[in-house]
Amino acid sequence: MERIAERNTHCLHVPATLPPMAETREELRPRSSAAGTAGLDSVEALDSDNEMERGLSNRHVQFIAIGGTIGTGLFLGSGKSISLTGPSIVFVYILVGVVMFLLMRAIGEMMYRDPSQHTFINFVERYLGHGWGKFAGWSYWVALVLLGMTEITAVSTYFVTFFETFGIDVSAWKWLIEACFLVALVGINLIAVKVFGEVEFWFSMIKITLIVAMIATAVVMIVIGYHYPSVQIHGADAPTPAGHAGFDNILDGFSIAPNGWLAFLMSFQMVFFAYEMIEFVGVTVSETKNPRQVLPKAINQIIVRILIFYVGALVAIMAIVPWRNFTANEDGSFASPFIMVFQYAGLNWASALVFFVVITAASSALNSLLYSAGRHLYQIASESHSPTLQKVGVVSSHKVPARAILVSAALIMLSPVINAFPQVSSAFVLFSSASSAVFLFIYILTMVAHRKYRQSPDFAADGFVMPAWRVTNTIAIAFFVFVYATLFLADDTRGSGIAGLVWLVLFGGYCLLHEHFQNRDLKGALGR
Repeated sequence: MERIAERNTHCLHVPATLPPMAETREELRPRSSAAGTAGLDSVEALDSDNEMERGLSNRHVQFIAIGGTIGTGLFLGSGKSISLTGPSIVFVYILVGVVMFLLMRAIGEMMYRDPSQHTFINFVERYLGHGWGKFAGWSYWVALVLLGMTEITAVSTYFVTFFETFGIDVSAWKWLIEACFLVALVGINLIAVKVFGEVEFWFSMIKITLIVAMIATAVVMIVIGYHYPSVQIHGADAPTPAGHAGFDNILDGFSIAPNGWLAFLMSFQMVFFAYEMIEFVGVTVSETKNPRQVLPKAINQIIVRILIFYVGALVAIMAIVPWRNFTANEDGSFASPFIMVFQYAGLNWASALVFFVVITAASSALNSLLYSAGRHLYQIASESHSPTLQKVGVVSSHKVPARAILVSAALIMLSPVINAFPQVSSAFVLFSSASSAVFLFIYILTMVAHRKYRQSPDFAADGFVMPAWRVTNTIAIAFFVFVYATLFLADDTRGSGIAGLVWLVLFGGYCLLHEHFQNRDLKGALGR
């Protein structure tokens, strides 16, 4: 019904038989109401317009949720996080993880109410209006494409590093590596959603296996009181000092902010971006079997995953490697903590193993980005008034949005071309970093939409209800604002914060003004 009202804005003549304003967007927006709550419609009834196939099983969704929680940041970037604030980084990971869990509970509550939606972004439009919905939809898709471009570059870089551990130089073939990986992942996304789910299942299994193996190795080293000599770690400029395994490495000289409160505050943005894309499971609901049984399980287990895979891994790492040993190389990079633990244990082939898993993690991230970008562009195109864009918003015979996936992949494939021109590449780095800042706007809008949902007649008290929503929702919004503010604390992130605000003001302002004048014209056409 809402689409009918929007298309009426382009008509010069309104038929006399038009129902009395039942189809205007103002009437469709939920009204604040303290009275009663809506009941849950059946998934079958809600799926009447859902052309996608529900091919994802409980096993797929559970591991997709795990994959969305674990990225390359844990394997390679956690060393920089530890260097900023020492053992207290564990508390930062827990705090940020709890807030991200609150975000997922809000998304989960709305998706549980209407599991036929292809993306949680739709709730921004439903409860905050078409202007904010347009801003969120396009911004999220652009951010996904930009992240995809950085991920495809990361995949080829890790691939080159992996072969370097065997003395093989394939750096001249980076462009071909990127093309091959992208073609393979696009093929996976085009075949069927259950094939995508199966691939993500095994990607997640590989990541989980490495983390569990590292934690188990650290436990054994601690129990036997293992001592290790000075070692030249792969990826570190200088040899690391000799040491031993023990929890005293964590407790010795413990301080919340050993490098100052500025460094401690900056650690929040680093940890936040490590959790980025945790909301991906909120894009798979319309293609999940038994979504109202599967979704709550996947979301509620996020806290357990955070405690095991992030907190458990960090504690294990710092019990083996004193946190003061994490120092930056001349180029600002850090050695992988996972490689350090395994090399201290005497496994000199650890670099190849870790970078194989990192390639897997980056491929998983790119695979998920293609999936998500395809669904978001499909949603945008299917609701567009543009005949050209509408051609993208169709589902293939395999019941996947093939055209939207291919368009998104084609833009991601521009990454090697952009990297070939230094000036263009510098601008791209700024835009891609700003895209991460845009995620914060999306999360804030999602939480505000959740507040509107709870105050609307749509609210279902017998659904997957977020506990103490007034408090927890407010905490999440305040936290996301705080994280955005930390972007202005350092020179290397200030540009991202400014670029994000420029995008919000210019594109957000355009979307809101366009919506305002469109609604005004519609009211005039209907005689109001």
